[in-house]
Amino acid sequence: MTDFSYQLYSSREFPPLDETLRMLKRLRYDQVEGYGGVYGDLDGLKAALAETGLAMSSGHFSLDTIETEPEKVLEIARATGMQAVYCPFLVPDQRPSDAAGYARFGERLRKAAEPLNGAGLTFGWHNHDFEFRPLPDGSIPMAEIFRGGPGLSWEADIAWIVRGGADPIEWIERYADQLSAIHIKDIAPEGEAADEDGWADVGSGTVDWKRILDTVRQKTKARFFVIEHDKPNDHERFARRSIENASKL
Repeated sequence: MTDFSYQLYSSREFPPLDETLRMLKRLRYDQVEGYGGVYGDLDGLKAALAETGLAMSSGHFSLDTIETEPEKVLEIARATGMQAVYCPFLVPDQRPSDAAGYARFGERLRKAAEPLNGAGLTFGWHNHDFEFRPLPDGSIPMAEIFRGGPGLSWEADIAWIVRGGADPIEWIERYADQLSAIHIKDIAPEGEAADEDGWADVGSGTVDWKRILDTVRQKTKARFFVIEHDKPNDHERFARRSIENASKL
């Protein structure tokens, strides 16, 4: 059975962190994925992880932090036992406008990866939807980011691929060798869950998770399966229902 992780960003509106970690342990999660908001009190984070026995196997860091403070990233990764670091986003006003710009951005990510890879960490890009929307020249940003080949890993956020109008299976198969993690997030049926930005508990939405997980397991070496919801109105309900449904797959 897959050991599921939980992206702590899902619980950002439900502090405190130590209570969230205890809840996740009760629900039989084994791992969590960090993000910027939880790294501020590193000693407190280490203590809370030690108390629950949860492993912070991966974490998100901004590109600015990765590029300008790699030692800080390594310090946090070592303290929490991370095995993988992912860069999660590029704000709209920093996004390239053409294929060449995205290819250069891919090279920028590979350069940022060097100190992390040198320390034994996996480093990769975490997608949203914009990477799958065609540019005016017809190119797809995702393909340009990964044009440089090996050297950059990928954490595939499946639901964002769907929202970007693309087929997750096609992209999983295309970059199978570089895929090291997936975000397991579901999309509510059209017109539902407006107060949760249209997201759903895993297994209660429209994403064909059985087919996707079967493909990931059969064709990739993905190590991290991270359950996430960008805006749950009840994080305990989301965490509980999602791991129950995902475990059945």
